Amino acid sequence: MHVEEVRGLWTRSLIAWPDGRRDVTTQVAWLQGEGLFADLRQPPDLAARLSAAACRDELTAGDCLALAAQYGFSGRFEAREGAYEWVRRVDYQPPQPTRDIGRLFWRDRILVEEGVESAYTEHWHRDAVPGTPCAGLWLRDAAQCVSGCLLRVGDWFAYVRGRGEAIAGESLERLVQGADSLRGMQMLVDCEISLGRVGVQGWKIARSSLPYKVGTLLAICPEAESRLALRDLDETGRPTQRVWEIAEEEADGSIFFEANPAKISGATPW
Repeated sequence: MHVEEVRGLWTRSLIAWPDGRRDVTTQVAWLQGEGLFADLRQPPDLAARLSAAACRDELTAGDCLALAAQYGFSGRFEAREGAYEWVRRVDYQPPQPTRDIGRLFWRDRILVEEGVESAYTEHWHRDAVPGTPCAGLWLRDAAQCVSGCLLRVGDWFAYVRGRGEAIAGESLERLVQGADSLRGMQMLVDCEISLGRVGVQGWKIARSSLPYKVGTLLAICPEAESRLALRDLDETGRPTQRVWEIAEEEADGSIFFEANPAKISGATPW
């Protein structure tokens, strides 16, 4: 299998482990470009466990514990001697000792992934036939020591913003439970993995690791050579602008500087 064969938007119907455990309810979306990717995995009851927080500083302790149950990551998809590795450059959860390596093969119309360094089986289904444009940018905010990703595959996009400080531990849930303040909890879950769809009027976020970003619009504008600015929300919910340096460009990144108005209509894809 070639990397080109997995471009597009994928959802997961199953993950199973050798001990008999199975998960068919976690909502998983994986957007794969030519090499860069973004992946978001959320519990099915997440929305019901959250308050109506409109920004990071309004998240309650309960919100933070609920958000800590999410998984997600972004980086580069690379071939590895008969298998493939999802090389994680941004990870919503603390880094784990095993690499994310799997063998991929088709079983009828299901893309099957079997783990190499850890034992599991996943079933993937392509929700969107890969189209054009297809491009990606790996981003760097040097002032805040933050990495990010901007990816578009056909009408689908992903935007990722990592944390300013690395985290380490068994799980994000344990870290949040052990935080010494609400502000500490809020900062631990402040890592964005957003996915959405491009429409005739702009780009709209449909799912996000930060619930208050759902339904907002991703506005992009060029700053200067090798830089771009994105409209964002600060920790208090006020509009702000984040300036990124383009550290890596995949395919024709100029598509991100085309007209990107701040309005969009139509239903969300999930």
